[in-house]
Amino acid sequence: MNKHFDSSLSGPISGQNSLRNGPDDRGRFGLYGGRFVAETLMPLVLAVGEAYEAAQNDPAFQVELDGYLKNYVGRPSALWFAERLTAHFGGAKIYFNHTGAHKINSCMGQILLARRMGKTRIIAETGAGQHGVATATVCALFGLPCTIYMGAVDVERQKPNVFRMKLLGAEVKSVSAGSATLKDAMNEAMRDWVAHVDDTYYLIGTAAGPHPYPAMVRDFQCVIGNEAKAQLFEAEGRLPDVAIAAVGGGSNAIGLFHPFLDDASVRLIGVEAAGHGIDTDKHAASMARGTPGVLHGNMTYLLQNADGQIQEAHSISAGLDYPGVGPEHSFLFDTKRVDYLPINDDEALEAFQLCCRVEGIIPALECAHALAQVGKTAVEMGSDEIILMNMSGRGDKDIFTVAAHTGVTL
Repeated sequence: MNKHFDSSLSGPISGQNSLRNGPDDRGRFGLYGGRFVAETLMPLVLAVGEAYEAAQNDPAFQVELDGYLKNYVGRPSALWFAERLTAHFGGAKIYFNHTGAHKINSCMGQILLARRMGKTRIIAETGAGQHGVATATVCALFGLPCTIYMGAVDVERQKPNVFRMKLLGAEVKSVSAGSATLKDAMNEAMRDWVAHVDDTYYLIGTAAGPHPYPAMVRDFQCVIGNEAKAQLFEAEGRLPDVAIAAVGGGSNAIGLFHPFLDDASVRLIGVEAAGHGIDTDKHAASMARGTPGVLHGNMTYLLQNADGQIQEAHSISAGLDYPGVGPEHSFLFDTKRVDYLPINDDEALEAFQLCCRVEGIIPALECAHALAQVGKTAVEMGSDEIILMNMSGRGDKDIFTVAAHTGVTL
């Protein structure tokens, strides 16, 4: 869809050599993506694809979505020049698109699509709880019942968001199977979908899953990059030199990166969760240490053993401990258009606390990973250069985790 894009702010956006054309007719980004689902799910996945294609070609759908994004979500997000962090690190000027309005962009688009399809029940998975809260929010807005699957470990460490979901009327189902985190929540949501094929829409939270979800979530999230691109032109009269975002499944990152893919002057950096270190068995860096395989309906880079069994991921951030990544990120990794770099738990914790003290912004732990990389990158750049970082979430949900890791008693 991506109707918000202003071609005057970029290089070529179409044609044979554009990186913004994917996926192909099979839902593939090069080797990655596709539809790897059970036979009972295939009609549902195809129906979502047909409905989304029809919505893309219906101007009224975009007008309706734009109205909700402006008047309910509160877009456009603000662009913030982080002057004190810039001075702290030295080097490049640092900008955030600071708001936390991230997951709800795709949720708003998908809930409108679900209503268009006549679906009367919504299910979703969540890790850090941000997608669960956003899903519960739009379901409350439109009066639709929703069930949110969440790993038991994440339920415990994300209590504020669990309470928010329940306040908004959602049923939160704790999943204790496997590692009891995001992967397992997604497994349970897909089982629910198979069991309720007639009335249920699965509102996937990240740019993964079977086609059309990776492209659809990306398209709805591109409002992030499109806004930031225009705002930075207004503030500085040019593109950033570097754009940085954290990558779990990858929705906030692909939303920022996609509008810049054909701008060769812009270096793109995706930050993976290195956990205790990428040379340990406690990390979530699927591109740094993973191999291609199939999970949750798509081919992508995964943490898996030699027999193809999925290995458990770890991150201090509940939103990043997923053992895979969206398929478009896998394609961008192989083509080397995006650099994917690891940041460990300790580095993220340090960046979290620094941002609180220096900018008065409590970042999500996901964003703190990106911020740690911002510091490393900024010092290698000149004061006339610019870094744009996606501050995709607020960290009030993470205060108990941070307190536990820093020895603070609440």
